Amino acid sequence: MDRGGDGLVSEAETSFACAWALVDELVRHGLADACVSPGSRSTLLALALWRHPHVRVHVHLDERASAFFALGLSKATGRPVAIACTSGTAAAEFLPAVVEASMSRTPLVVLTADRPPELRAVGANQTIDQPNLYGGYVVASIDAEVPGDRPDEPYWRELASDAIRDAIGPPPRPVHLNLPFREPLVPASDGPLVASTPGSPPRPSVMPTPGEVQQLRAELSSTARGVILAGSLAEAPRAVLDLARRAAWPLVAEPTSGLRLPGALAAGQLLLADEGFAAAHRAEVVLQLGAAPTSRAGLSFVARAGRLVILDPAHLVADPHRKAVWSVCADVGNTVDAALEDLGPREGTPWLREWLEADSRARETADRAMDGWDEPAEQRIARDLAAALPDGSVLVVGSSMPVRDLDACMGPREGLAVLANRGASGIDGFVSTALGVAATERPTVALCGDLTFVHDVGALLWSARRGLDATFVVVNNGGGTIFSFLPQRDLPELEELFTTPHGLHLGAVCAAAGARHERVERSADVIPALERSMGVAGVGVVEIVVDPEQNRQRHAELAAAVAAALGG
Repeated sequence: MDRGGDGLVSEAETSFACAWALVDELVRHGLADACVSPGSRSTLLALALWRHPHVRVHVHLDERASAFFALGLSKATGRPVAIACTSGTAAAEFLPAVVEASMSRTPLVVLTADRPPELRAVGANQTIDQPNLYGGYVVASIDAEVPGDRPDEPYWRELASDAIRDAIGPPPRPVHLNLPFREPLVPASDGPLVASTPGSPPRPSVMPTPGEVQQLRAELSSTARGVILAGSLAEAPRAVLDLARRAAWPLVAEPTSGLRLPGALAAGQLLLADEGFAAAHRAEVVLQLGAAPTSRAGLSFVARAGRLVILDPAHLVADPHRKAVWSVCADVGNTVDAALEDLGPREGTPWLREWLEADSRARETADRAMDGWDEPAEQRIARDLAAALPDGSVLVVGSSMPVRDLDACMGPREGLAVLANRGASGIDGFVSTALGVAATERPTVALCGDLTFVHDVGALLWSARRGLDATFVVVNNGGGTIFSFLPQRDLPELEELFTTPHGLHLGAVCAAAGARHERVERSADVIPALERSMGVAGVGVVEIVVDPEQNRQRHAELAAAVAAALGG
């Protein structure tokens, strides 16, 4: 390390050594990826990340896109990912992704560079109040001491070690380190420092208590009219399928649970959405795994149940109706394995037979109806896309209508991971999240509406030429048509304030970004266009034109067909 003429290490060298110690300790505890945006005050932090041989750095112009990219990476890998930025409003740009990470239990390590304390609250340029900037959406927020003000490198290593432990949990959540640096900000030495061997992030697990296992087993063994409803889960133990079979309870699994597998209902959401069937099949007990249901029908079904039991590994308090009689905050796999011990199988029951027969009729009816739609319709797009993706793929699905259409129409299958930003259920940052997933080098396809795509189009402009492989399937229905399914549809200001048609030529946007583009106007052309896009390296967009009024009619037709098949 270079020294000044007096033999002392310069302030910049001291600061860089601290930044290196922080990064190296993060690596030692399992960090492998970091997202960085340009800025002066964060120079030393960016250099430490860039120069560390075991950190893969993803550079983004926009801090908001950078944070959502990191969110996608972390969701896809389960590993903590760092995001780093300069001081001022750059740090504020992280907030939306931090909120989503907090509410979806995703481990992010948020590193915000800052001015030293003597420059705060005195009108210094690019200085805002950064300590505790993210409020309760981070599990911890530490305003670090300035390098040189105390014993340095061990202190910064301790900061990193504590941050990883806090981020991993349980439950996993973002953690914030606010890191002040004094000028000068550029070290004289450019040589590599000693790097630690990369480690694996800890995998803490939470076991249920024996009393909780006994109580759950009693619920399962004493109740014939029960339903297992699986919401979003970070991990999907297949033992849940065994539990459903042993209890003779139907399993309604959302795609983001990872349990929409053979053995789960094939048309569970269509059954819950049918008022006649749902009213006649009110459950005595619902065992809810993970997050609360996405659909209104699922929420209503849970609210009408005699008792709600929640197995909540992420401490989500996933009970908007305050219906739960009790909850277990433990790993799903551990709890289910323990409950299966000494749980005798219940032979086929009239309750389960009714659900399975109705499920078969609803699935067959829905497929027959959708197969007859020549013009693209959102429900068929979701169904066909989920069925066509090759094993090992990741489908990232947008909020609003796409996640609901996928929930209603995706058939059970193996080999597909489904991810979504359902913590806060926003549309912001979707393109960045999907590109972050693509950075794992797994085949990645993203399904979203046109407004969701446009909302984060800056991420496409920045990242499409940066070596990522992903296909975006964009349903272009001329705006936010989800509002046509909500009470706002009757307002005279529907189009101006809610639907908000954009009028953008998506092909021109893709050309500017350097992304492929293909426009599709018939149902039969959707999957061939998808396959063409996935067969070529780089980022591609398949734009599917959907008539919004016809789409509303298709939703009504499908519901009516299923109701008729169920005898309602």
